[in-house]
Order: sequence, then structure tokens, then C-alpha cells
Amino acid sequence: MAQPLVVKKDDDLDEEEYYSPFLGIEKGAVLQEARVFHDPQLDARRCCQVITKLLYLLNQGDTFTKVEATEVFFATTKLFQSKDAGLRRMVYLMIKELSPSADEVIIVTSSLMKDMNSKTDMYRANAIRVLCRIIDSTLLTQIERYLKQAIVDKNPVVASAALVSGIYLLQTSPEVVKRWSNEVQEAVQSRAALVQFHALALLHQIRQNDRLAVSKLVTSLTRGSVRSPLAQCLLIRYTSQVIRESGMNTQGGDRPFFDFLESCLRNKAEMVILEAARAITDLNGVTSRELTPAITVLQLFLSSSKPVLRFAAVRTLNKVASTHPLAVTNCNIDMESLISDQNRSIATLAITTLLKTGNESSVDRLMKQMTNFMSDIADEFKIVVVEAIRSLCLKFPLKYRSLMNFLSNILREEGGFDYKKAIVDSIIILIRDIPDAKESGLFHLCEFIEDCEFTYLSTQILHFLGNEGPKTSDPSKYIRYIYNRVILENATVRASAVSTLAKFGALVDALKPRIFVLLRRCLFDGDDEVRDRATLYIKLLDGEATVGETEKDVTDFLFGSLDVPLANLEASLRNYEPSEVPFDISSVPKETKSQPLAEKKATGKKSTGPASAVNGPVPTIDASYEKLLSSIPEFAGFGKLFKSSTPFELTEAETEYSVNVVKHIYDGHVVLQYNCTNTIPEQLLEEVVVFVDASEAEEFSEVASKPLRSLPYDSPGQAFVAFEKPEGVLATGKFSNILKFIVKEVDSSTGEAEDDGVEDEYQLEDFEIISADYMLKVGISNFRNAWESMDPESERVDEYGLGVRESLAEAVSAVISILGMQPCEGTDVVQNNSRSHTCLLSGVFIGNVKVLVRLSFGISGPKEVAMKLAVRSDDPEVSDRIHEIVANG
Repeated sequence: MAQPLVVKKDDDLDEEEYYSPFLGIEKGAVLQEARVFHDPQLDARRCCQVITKLLYLLNQGDTFTKVEATEVFFATTKLFQSKDAGLRRMVYLMIKELSPSADEVIIVTSSLMKDMNSKTDMYRANAIRVLCRIIDSTLLTQIERYLKQAIVDKNPVVASAALVSGIYLLQTSPEVVKRWSNEVQEAVQSRAALVQFHALALLHQIRQNDRLAVSKLVTSLTRGSVRSPLAQCLLIRYTSQVIRESGMNTQGGDRPFFDFLESCLRNKAEMVILEAARAITDLNGVTSRELTPAITVLQLFLSSSKPVLRFAAVRTLNKVASTHPLAVTNCNIDMESLISDQNRSIATLAITTLLKTGNESSVDRLMKQMTNFMSDIADEFKIVVVEAIRSLCLKFPLKYRSLMNFLSNILREEGGFDYKKAIVDSIIILIRDIPDAKESGLFHLCEFIEDCEFTYLSTQILHFLGNEGPKTSDPSKYIRYIYNRVILENATVRASAVSTLAKFGALVDALKPRIFVLLRRCLFDGDDEVRDRATLYIKLLDGEATVGETEKDVTDFLFGSLDVPLANLEASLRNYEPSEVPFDISSVPKETKSQPLAEKKATGKKSTGPASAVNGPVPTIDASYEKLLSSIPEFAGFGKLFKSSTPFELTEAETEYSVNVVKHIYDGHVVLQYNCTNTIPEQLLEEVVVFVDASEAEEFSEVASKPLRSLPYDSPGQAFVAFEKPEGVLATGKFSNILKFIVKEVDSSTGEAEDDGVEDEYQLEDFEIISADYMLKVGISNFRNAWESMDPESERVDEYGLGVRESLAEAVSAVISILGMQPCEGTDVVQNNSRSHTCLLSGVFIGNVKVLVRLSFGISGPKEVAMKLAVRSDDPEVSDRIHEIVANG
């Protein structure tokens, strides 16, 4: 027998220990023990122990072979002869976990059906649960009558078992379960709490796809027929769903069923009160008047003697404080008392809520209270506190000293990477947004980097220091901290420190001689990257190597963000063949690729040449497009290709002909590439040409058309149509298309086509050329630096009303789609229930004009979205055009 494992029950308790009875059990040994199931005189207690071990093995992930599972199953069925109630329950569990095959189910079905009609309610309930887990739809129809009777059984255990089985069967046999609606509705009126709960859950699942039926269900039940607290919680959730889907009466501001939610706040059951309060606070566009009763009951729970109630209340209030801080301020006194709560989770939520709702005068007091318990909470809670402090500092910038000192102190304490990164990110944001905090913030970062154990954070700080340090009143004081990294750190950090030193040398003339000395020392470093960087920067700063004609070019090289995606640059460098012609970075595609072109394959369709990529979220410029178009004499004089769109499908899936179009944009022309595939083996298409009707695109005039001579079965080909458009004009419009061709029948035995053919045509879908087609999605690594490097005179700012939107996320997505630009720094993601959001976009407009956009969104109570649009570009006229695109979009 295996020795029991001694396990510490809780590290925070005294030397209390307990024993695990499952240490060292092996499947083979347990299967041998299962032979006791065959004994003529069954030992019920020993059989229960063996089944427990088998269940433990199954739940720990051990798998039984087909033979082992069959032997255990047949052995278990023999235990039905025992009258021991405890053993019978274990048998039910074992059969359910083994999930026997269809052949084996037949053997045990008779015993289970006998138990289902037993006079013992415990047998009946468990037999129903097991049967419904192992039978198929055929057998289900045979026992359907018994299940419907069980749903309205007087015994609540049996009724609940039948209802829970119905919830499970709804996934596999929905049509059968839907026939039980009358019985389930009767069960909803049951006096038993669990029966009412399970019946309501099943009834809602039966009707969930019928919005009107769900609304009627909620209407009938909110009149007071539901007494079970569990069922009431379910009803509150369903009511919230109906409210969300029905919206709000914009004239009177009334919500359907809101009175019911408010009445639940006066319920006797605490779980119902909490569920109702949470439902009210989660309503879309909830007003302060609607929040008041929910906040009042949550405030009462803050002083409850039950930790779970305090936790639930403060967690809900913490969430509300993010969107309606003023509504929570009345609870501040109660929450301050929770800062010293023994439960650290409650204390953390209380203090972060206070940080969101507190005023300027309470900041110092909160800082003192936080210092006492930061060391007692886990990193995940510490991160929440750090983010709350950052928001508070941005809210009250005059308090930056005390908040910055607090962040600096906790930065020097023990903690994991995510926690330290959250602090560093917060300090960097505060330095950027609060000018007065720059000097102290940089000094705190320099102190931290001396003992930083995380390479990523060290390089992040050095990069930021190189951008901000030279702009301070005394840049020289940071040189010591930076050069210490060259001496003491690993190769990655040393290389980053060398770049930072070079930035100081480029921007601060007084420091250049000192920087030269330090960089020359780096020439003897043991790492190639460090030596190469030092060599490059020495030559650049000394004027021996040039990256341009002016000092500004050198500065841009050191500080400017890389304007081509790293993945594209890597691919271009790998494809570059060494020759007398140097590598030209301007040849690297600037478009952000969602994935390599070779990995993009159309689902269920054959390749169509260079345009075989499926419709993706981000267009790409591929060298194959440029090579193909430049080889066609009609298009050779159009100049450099600016952008190629993703293929747009012009036919439905599984049709006889598959056609999509790729839009190739030039400065003065647009070439439409129609990728065609013949999916009929018995046909050969010849003289395939696309007739394009551009009557709804008046600024375009057709200048060339290149038909496809032959299109055999499953052999993709391309037809082209070229249009001229005015240069410098944002020409848009709709294009209608008809595919015309000659059809020739193909002999399936010889593969030869007939000599004579029949003219035919095929109507294709319409498509449009839109404003976004003239914009390349180009990502940048540092939006702030790129924004500040652009001429402020090119900035154009205006405000727009976007009307009623379901959410801020929908509005942000719509504007990004209209502009066709690349979101930066993850700002396209909007947090749930957020009332405001800032989105940063970058791109290159036709004519190779760099464009940056800063979007500020806000949403009011009735879901009215307002937007402030700020644009900077290399050309002020392009900034105006971006506003025109949004205004017309």
C-alpha cells in the first residue's frame, strides 16, 4: 500500500498537516483492485474505495484503453445487485464518467430504467442524470415520457435532476427538449427553490433564440411569481439582457423593466440585492439618477460583517468609479475604513476606488495609508494600484511629487516583471504628460536602472532617456548612469546604452567631446553589436559618415522612428543579393502586412496567381504585383505603383466561375486586375474580357483593356482594365462588371475542346474605389516622437458628431475603416464601458505624404458619440483632405 503524502494545508497557518490518500496510486494496481467487483459477497465499503480511486485517476487525466474501460464498465454493472445506497451512488458516478459506447449502453440501460421507476427517490434522480448523459437520440424518444413526468414530480430532487438533464440534452437533441415547454413552465411555478431555478434556466435556453419569446417570459415573471433567490438572480440577468436589446426610450429616458430591477434592491436575499445592483451599474448609458439606489445598498454592504458581501460591494463600486466617480464619492468614508481590512483583496479594491473618486486634498493621506499594505498584497493587485495612481496623478498634476515619490519607492521593492513594467510605464507617461515631473521622473528611472534585473526594462528606460534626457536643464548628470550600463550590463543593454550616449552627443554640443571618449572605449567591447554601433555613431558624430546632407539628417537617423515595418525590412534584406548596387531602404514596402503572402490561402478556392491572397484586414504591396504590371506594355508608363488592395470577391462561393478584383493604385491611373478561375471541367473559356461600367465613377476614363485569351479548367488567369484619373484628385466611385467569354465544350475522354464555341456572359458583383484606397497603412514605433517631429503648422483640428452608436468601439472601428490608416500602440482597442477613448493612426497618403491622426472620442448618455480629429502631415493640403474624407464619410 502506498504511503500517504504529508502536505502543508496552508503556509499562513501553524504546522497543521493533513494526509493525501491518493499519493502514489498507479492505474495498474487500481485495476487489479477492481476485481473485488466480481466477489460473490460484495464488500460495499471496499468497492466504494476502489471506485473513488478510479474516479480520481480519470479526473487527473489518466486514460483507460478500450479494453481497460470495457472491463471496468462490465465489472461496475455487476454492482447493481448491491442494495447499499452509498455504493449505488458511486456506481452512477462511475458509469457517467466512463461514457460507455453505444454497444455497452444497452447492457446498463435496463438497470437504469428500472431505477428510474424505483420507489427510492435518490435512485430515480441519479438514474435520470446518468441515462441522459449516455443515451443517444433514439433511446431518448423511448424515455421521453418518463422525463416529462419527472419534471413535474413532487420530489424536488427528481424534478431538478430531470431539468438539469434537459439543459444537457438541449445541446444534443434540441427538438425533443423543446417539446417539454409546458412541463417546464409548470416547474417554474414550483415552491422548491432549486426546481424553480433549474426550470427557469431551461425555459430561457429553449427560447433564447426568439427575442420576443424571451421578452414575454421576462414580462410574465417580473410580476412576482418567482420566489427562489437563485431563480430571481437568473431573472435579473435575463431582464438586463432584454433591457440591453430593447434600448432606452430617448424621449422620456425610461427603460423597460427598470422598476423591477429597482424593486429587487429591497429583496430579503442578499444575493438578489447584489445581482440587481450589479445589473443596474452595468446598464449601457446608466444615469446618476438610476445609479443612486444601487449605490445606496452597496454602501450598506461595505459595513457588513460578512467578508464576501464587503468584497462584492467594493468590487462593484470600483467598476462604477471608472465611469461615474462622482456617484461613488458618498461611499468614500466607508471605503477608507476598509483599507485596514484583513482581507487584502478588499483593501486593494477599496484604495483603488478611493484613488478614482478622491479629491486633491485626500491624495497625501491615501499615499500614507497605501504604504502600509503594499508589501502584503500580490503583484496582480499591486499593478491595479499603480494604474490607479497613474490616473490620479494625471487628474491632479500638482500632486506629482508625492505620487512620483511613491512610485519610486515601490519600484525599488521586490516584485515581478509585470509589476515593475507597470511602474516604469506609469512614470514614463507622467513624464510625458506633466512637464514639471520630467527631472524627478528621469532621476528615479536612473536610480532604478542601476539595480534593474530585467533586460527589457533597462533597454526601455535607456531608449526613453535618450529621447528626453538631452532636453533637460542639465543633461550631463545622466551620462554616468548610462555609461555604467555599458560597463556592467549584458550585451543587449550595453548596445542600447551606446545608442543612448550617441543621442546625447548629437543633441548636446557641450557633451560631444565626452561622448566621443566614452564611445571609443566601447570599440573594445566583446560584443559585435556594441562595437558596430559605437563605430557607426563615432563616424556619424565626427562627420566621417553621412546619412544626409545636414545635421538634421543625422538627428533624424538617431531619433526618428523606422518608417518601414521590421518584418518587411527583414524580408527585403533576406531577398537582397549582394552586388555593386547597394541596398536601398526605399525599396522596402511600407505597408503593414498581416501575414506573409505565401501563407495567405483562399479557403475553398484555387490560387489565382499573384492575387491569390484571401480578403485580409490589411492590404499589401507585393513584388509580384509590380513585376507583373511592369511586364505589360500598356501599363509600363503609369509610373511607380503606390498600393495594391486585397482581393475583393465578385462572385459567390461554389459558383461556376470564381472572380475577384485587385485595385492597383497609381498617381494618375487605377488598374483593375480580375483574377478568374473556371471551375467547370467540361468547359474551356476563350477571349475572356471584363466590361466595366464606370458611369457612377465620372472622374475615371477607361484607357486600356487586356483580355485573357484562354481559361482552362482549374487554371487561374488574369484580365485587366486600366482607368485614367486626374492627378491630385481623390477620385471615388462605383464600378459595375460583366464577364464576357466564348464557351467551348471539352471532351472528357480526350480532353480536347470543340472548334466552335458559344458567346456567353456572367454578371459580377459591383465594387467601389473609396478614399481608403489612397492610403497606405504604415505603422510607427513611437507616435509621440513622430507627431512632435512634424510641422505644427500642418496641423488641422476639428470636431464631429458621429450620431448614435452602440458603443465607442463601433465608432472607433468605423472611423479607422473610413480613413484606411494603421492604428498605433494598440489604441484601436477600446475598454468595455469606456466613456472616452483616444486612438492614434498613421499612414502614407498617395504621393508619399506621411500622415498622423489623433482621434479623441466621447460618448454621452443617449449613446451620442462626438469626435475630435487632429491631423498632421508633410503637406497641409493633405491634412485638409483627411478632414474632408471624415466629413463626407
